Amino acid sequence: MSKSLTGRRIEIAWPDLDITVTAELDDRNTVLADALWESLPYQSLQGHALVAGYHLYHAAPIPSLLHLHGSTRIDRREAPDGTVFCSALQHLGIKYGTLTEPMLASPVGQIRDEDLPALNEAGRAVWDAVYSTKKPILAEVRRAGEPGGHRIPQLAATDADARQLIADVHAETERIWLAEPAELGDMHRGLIPSGAGTLETVLPTLLFVNGETRPLGYASYGGLVRAVHTGMPTESLRQMARLLVGIPAEFLGYCGLEKLWAFTQRFLDCLDRLDRDDFHAVVGQMALYINCLGGWNLHLFPWDAGDHLRQQQPTTTGGRS
Repeated sequence: MSKSLTGRRIEIAWPDLDITVTAELDDRNTVLADALWESLPYQSLQGHALVAGYHLYHAAPIPSLLHLHGSTRIDRREAPDGTVFCSALQHLGIKYGTLTEPMLASPVGQIRDEDLPALNEAGRAVWDAVYSTKKPILAEVRRAGEPGGHRIPQLAATDADARQLIADVHAETERIWLAEPAELGDMHRGLIPSGAGTLETVLPTLLFVNGETRPLGYASYGGLVRAVHTGMPTESLRQMARLLVGIPAEFLGYCGLEKLWAFTQRFLDCLDRLDRDDFHAVVGQMALYINCLGGWNLHLFPWDAGDHLRQQQPTTTGGRS
């Protein structure tokens, strides 16, 4: 099916790699493309898929991505290389090769054909950075022909405690968005004040931190934002927040993410007096912060510790007895 182009072009640059590609936004999911266009320019830590295949993604500082719905969704495996997606996980993604994960996603544009070799080069370099070298590679997304830049949106609340919490979460998010969070950096170097890690091990703690951080941002806080927009009653929102965020945040605080636990306690302390709008603002700001932490944790994690483990291809003869 042909797609109608909008005349809006964006540049995605990786200055550390001296690579820039241009994408044309189209009208398959205009509400998502509009949100992306209005957020530009911004910068983010570039990530790479670790399970799905040849796919680049990064956290986008666009709170509305958590609840906006695309009108067109396609299986990423069948999308052409260079397809640009916006995700409810607050990601901007780009396919640059074979994908194995059967996931429906919302396309917003396409990298120019002449830029696909450069995109492939960027993808391979980012994979090396995420998997082994740990050198951060930043992406800059901007309107084509316009200057770059960066900002983290700060949401608004009327309750004084909620407003101060949002300001503090925003300040911390700005501090770590493009620079390694000290708490995570220490943890990955084996500096864990609580002693988390049985018999002084570190890798299990890192594994559990990754396993708790990602769903806390993607599912819990992202889910609460979506619940506001789908009409869940305010008291139900409060109850779901109590059920979803406290236990994982306390565990993550024990493992070393003390700021996250402190922010969570402040949220729970003022939860009962937040109206719907203030609730939405707090959970939206927290989602952006935790998704940023999740991106850094994925970058810092020592994935090459399992380099000796490789998938085994099924044999063509014989079988299991």
